[in-house]
Parts: sequence; C-alpha cells; structure tokens
Amino acid sequence: MTEKLGPGLYIVATPIGNLADLSPRAADILSRADVIAVEDSRVTAGLLRHIGVKRTMIPYHDHNAEGMRPGLIARMAGEAVALVSDAGTPLISDPGYKLVRDARAAGHAVVTIPGPCAAVAALTLAGLPTDRFLFAGFLPPKAHARAEAIAEIAAIRATLVLYESGPRLSATLSALADGLGDRDAGVAREITKRFEECVTGTLSVLAARYADAPPKGEIVIVVAPPGPPAPATVEDGDAALREALTRLPVSKAAGEVAKALGLDRKALYARAMAIKDEG
Repeated sequence: MTEKLGPGLYIVATPIGNLADLSPRAADILSRADVIAVEDSRVTAGLLRHIGVKRTMIPYHDHNAEGMRPGLIARMAGEAVALVSDAGTPLISDPGYKLVRDARAAGHAVVTIPGPCAAVAALTLAGLPTDRFLFAGFLPPKAHARAEAIAEIAAIRATLVLYESGPRLSATLSALADGLGDRDAGVAREITKRFEECVTGTLSVLAARYADAPPKGEIVIVVAPPGPPAPATVEDGDAALREALTRLPVSKAAGEVAKALGLDRKALYARAMAIKDEG
C-alpha cells in the first residue's frame, strides 16, 4: 500500500519542455497528493497522463488566486496540496508566493521538490557570467514603463535574466540596448525541446535579427553585466570634495572622497586645502 503524504503544501517543479525532465520524486509527489493546484488543468492533465496518474486538480492562477487561496489553506490542515505551474518551478514569474506565505502563517508544512527552471537553464546556455545574476521577469509592455524598469536595473553589477514573448522580443532587445548600452546578450528559446537554441551577440545585433522574424516558443533573454566604471577624473574629485567640505573637515572629506572614487588621498587632501583657501 502506498504511504499517504503528510498534510501541507508541496511545491513541485515540472518540465519546461521535455517531459523526461520530471524527477522521480516529483512524479511520486504528484501521484500521492490529495489535490493539485494548477495554472491550467489541460496542461497538467497532459503531464499526469505521461506518468499514468489521475488526481483532483484545482485552478490557481493570477485571476482567481485571492478567492481560491483560503480554501487551499484550509485543505492543507488534513490533506497534501501540490502546487505546480504550467512549466518549470512554481513562484518563478508565476503566482504562488502568497500561498506559501499563508501556508506558513497557518502553521502548515511547506516542502519544495526542485527541478527545471527556464531562467537558470538559459544562464547555463548563454556563456555569460553566472556568479551573480538578477531575475527580472517580464518587463512592462508599454515603452515608457519598460524604459523606467530598465533604468532601475541598469547599474546592477550582475547578469540580467528576463522572460519575453516572441512578438515583443525585438522591441525589448532594442529597449535594453538603449537603456543598458550595447551589451553582450543571449536569446534562449525552446529549452529542452527538439529545436532548442541559444543565439548570442550584442543587444542591437539580436534586436535586428528578430525584427522581421519573431521566434515562437518560450523565450529567455540573458544580458551581460555592465563593464567596469570609468575611472574618476580630477573634475569628479573636485566636485565631490566641494560637496564633502560642506559637512566635513578637510581630512575627513579627503578620506571619504578617496574611498568613494578610488583617488589618491594625499592629492585630495592638498586639493581640499586649496579649495578651503579659495573660500
């Protein structure tokens, strides 16, 4: 007899394309859960057929989450509730974190069953730095809001990972080039599927490539981090010193500016003294 799962919430990662990527543990949890919270029952039904399982499914997505969440939380007191997205790891650009938050607040067990994630998979394909990265999800569709969102992340010293649709890909790549500079980037699509590809180049080159040929499938954009900042100039040092001298004595002002701009402290001290004499 199959052992019954303990009550609580089980966060189950599902394949992003190739059904063979479903882990044995994920298949086991799905086969034993009392109910599965799904984005689209048609998608999850196909996955369940693949593993030969039938289970009760409850829709849980952006449009109904507020209304469905209390009922799911109540069921966790005595039942095993599995949460899946249509593809990949739940909560990554999908609804779910509020369900986890409320499950914890109610004292229910929360268990994760890790697996595929398109953002991480694309990082492994793009050949860009992976030691530090920022997942930015989908950018806003409207140009002004998109430009503002890009400006917020432009200075972050990390590889950027974004999701996008085919019809909007070229415009988004162009907006990224405008807001970030023409950085190296990669466009990964159809990850784990038969026609998987990752095309690399600068943002402007990629934007031109897809301008007249928007691709199909799920798309991940990976963008290189910004290059090293330009060295501070004498003018930068003078401006920073003048501001620092309005609130600090000469020695401390020179030390603060030296640390902030990477300039020689002794030279800054001499320049600060000269600025004080000018005043």
